[in-house]
Amino acid sequence: MKEQRFFYTPELSARIRVGTEGLLSEEESRHALRVLRLTEGDMLTLMDGRGTFCEATMTGSEHHRLRYAIQNVRTLQPEWNGHLHLAIAPTKMMERVEWLAEKATEIGFDRLSLLDCRFSERHLVKTERIERIIVAAVKQSRKAWVPQVGGMTAFAQFVGNNQHGRRYIAHCYDEIPRTELYDLLMAEPVGSDERISVLVGPEGDFSFDEVKQALDAGFVSVSLGSSRLRTETAGLMAVTMMRLAARNS
Repeated sequence: MKEQRFFYTPELSARIRVGTEGLLSEEESRHALRVLRLTEGDMLTLMDGRGTFCEATMTGSEHHRLRYAIQNVRTLQPEWNGHLHLAIAPTKMMERVEWLAEKATEIGFDRLSLLDCRFSERHLVKTERIERIIVAAVKQSRKAWVPQVGGMTAFAQFVGNNQHGRRYIAHCYDEIPRTELYDLLMAEPVGSDERISVLVGPEGDFSFDEVKQALDAGFVSVSLGSSRLRTETAGLMAVTMMRLAARNS
């Protein structure tokens, strides 16, 4: 049995049907033709990142792009309830943020936002590489939805613009009462349309004023456990907790 090959095709139309023909993007075509060396008649799986998988057959190539014909269309239901959103201050070493994006995608979440905080080690991030890593992780883990990536946003702006759903800020200040995030998430079932957002700070944590600002805006003060975690580990812990609480029965 041949290995199933997945290709990201966000341009797929919602009206796609069996027999529809199309061309892979230049990037995906390069991988298919030059690396995998697919030939006419080979099978491939197309995914639009919005819940649709299509089984297709390679019918040829055109201007170095792979041409395919759709054989079967499947629309999947979400694996979890709600909209799971992690907002995190990126670390100085981008490799750690990229690792987080990859692993969080494999676990399952909906959006990654990047925060510019008072103690941030990095104030500028180009998201293109993170987006490519996420797409690769989606294909590897065979997820039906591609998480979205938001550009760097000032902390105050982010807090001011996010006024809906369950909102939490994870921090390490003992003088501010905290509740375990997992306990809060598990205390009430996550609705199918519910938004859950968790904020994770930089290595030096959020500033005290930033925590107070978030609390004044309606965010809930939480802990991710008794251990002091690195930023990317804390982010992955938050995603794992959200995913467990939001899983479909």
